[in-house]
Amino acid sequence: MSDHLITAPTDDLASRIAARSLSQREANYANEVRRLLDAGRAVMGRSGVGTRPRVADIVAAAGLSNDVFYRHFPSKDALVAAITADGTERLHSYLAHQMSKEATASGRVRRWVAGVLSQADDGTAEVTRAVLWNAGSVGEEIVSGPPSAANRLSTLLGGPFRELGSAEPEFAATLAAHATVGKLSEYLAQGVRPSGDDVDRITEFCLRSAQCT
Repeated sequence: MSDHLITAPTDDLASRIAARSLSQREANYANEVRRLLDAGRAVMGRSGVGTRPRVADIVAAAGLSNDVFYRHFPSKDALVAAITADGTERLHSYLAHQMSKEATASGRVRRWVAGVLSQADDGTAEVTRAVLWNAGSVGEEIVSGPPSAANRLSTLLGGPFRELGSAEPEFAATLAAHATVGKLSEYLAQGVRPSGDDVDRITEFCLRSAQCT
């Protein structure tokens, strides 16, 4: 029997086995990263704004090893940046879901504002404050990487602002998002929970921003 008749199926089998092994490794690595992100967020929440947790604290909470940690993150700063980005994506998804419940553009804007300010509610404020406090010490080379939370969240306002007649909906959305996230930071720093009146006032500001640009 010639060599080429047995080489092709053998190579095909080898490729399938290798692909299956790589897929399993990718799933395992994704699970490790998720455990580190969740553990880091939880440990920061417990530590508050007085103590920055060590890598050892986070690794222990995740039930993993230092080797696993450094396989995915070159430093604790890199993990903090990833936790911040992960939180932004979670908030983005939450806001999109809340906005989908409204039929009007102004209603969607109010849902967006209320969702952003909900990060200062009693149930989440401590963790949010702690994560942002830890993010404040992240090195410049890491901070300059991913886009800011305000820029990411502003992408949800472009559509409603366009419906409201804004001539520059993306620009107006960016301004409104930075202003709203800035107020959120103030509420968190002061330990204040935004009221319904606060949501109304900031919503009106955002709506005026859409109409003025």
